[in-house]
Amino acid sequence: MARQKPISVLTLEEVLKQFAIPGELYERLPDGKVRCFACGHRCVIPTGLEGICKVRYNDSGTLYVPANYVAALQCDPIEKKPFFHVRPGSRALTFGMLGCDLHCSYCQNWLTSQALRDPLAGAPPQAITAREMIALARRYHADSVISSYNEPLITSEWAVMVFKEAKRAGLLTGYVSNGNATPEVLDYLRPWTDLYKIDLKTFNDRNYRKLGGTLKSVLDTCRMVFERGFWMEIVTLIVPGFNDSDAELRDIAQFIASISPDIPWHVTAFHKDYKMTDPDNTPPETLIRAAEIGYREGLHYVYAGNLPGMVGPFENTYCPQCQMLLIERYGFRILQVNLSDGACPRCHALIPGVWSLPSASSVP
Repeated sequence: MARQKPISVLTLEEVLKQFAIPGELYERLPDGKVRCFACGHRCVIPTGLEGICKVRYNDSGTLYVPANYVAALQCDPIEKKPFFHVRPGSRALTFGMLGCDLHCSYCQNWLTSQALRDPLAGAPPQAITAREMIALARRYHADSVISSYNEPLITSEWAVMVFKEAKRAGLLTGYVSNGNATPEVLDYLRPWTDLYKIDLKTFNDRNYRKLGGTLKSVLDTCRMVFERGFWMEIVTLIVPGFNDSDAELRDIAQFIASISPDIPWHVTAFHKDYKMTDPDNTPPETLIRAAEIGYREGLHYVYAGNLPGMVGPFENTYCPQCQMLLIERYGFRILQVNLSDGACPRCHALIPGVWSLPSASSVP
């Protein structure tokens, strides 16, 4: 009988296969191939190979996917995700796995997202069950459980396992995603997922292809997420010389407003990281300019992030009808909340968002 390798000499790919389970988001094709539906690449994977994400693989005609581990786990302010219209000041138990379907050169979570592409990246997987995860959320008084740090779409089966337990406990659930989704994965997630943050990285398809995706896929995902009733917030990391022109920022703002002017748009500051060290860090003036463009194009809620105290009023939430200050922030800290059952206390305009917790449910 062949002896099993000790854990210490296993490759990362071999270690992750010990956590793999049969997936659900795929179809079988002739000759033992499978087509994966987890992300917009829709990889057709021959047996013995993996998809672009490198963590979903075909073994003899069955697609295996990650489960029962985390590579990052911590309790954060919900504002850090960022969700600004969800339970202000609450905590979010945030978990991540390994791998991504894109390869952004400025990724700020590259240690987890690029772990199977870059020998300098990688975080050891830690075994955990979905029930243990929710027990931690309750211990730390979290209102929500969020999949982040790597691309959650490629680990959606595991997320649903966790989110079902979260729903039993009456917690909110959410994705922090690059938005390269498919209708199949969004329909799979929707019964168990409340919140969806999308990175709309650029409005230039050529630049998107440099990152490993396409503009059309992300724009389609934004529309599909809104149509399916997730609570959606959109983030654009402003990178000098990459996506910071007035024209491109205007295009992004107009696109978001065409779906709904009530979708919050976060414009956040780039800092030198991973392989992109040539551009300057984003100055506050650029974020203020982007936020002003967003408001001029009809958006009701635009936020400038990552530079606390340096962007004037653009950290705060104001009533779009009467301009009353509703939520005052400094970075991820909430200084005051003036909402009355999700409405402006002065003019009674309803403020879109998720302001209360769901009831605990009996999930089969």
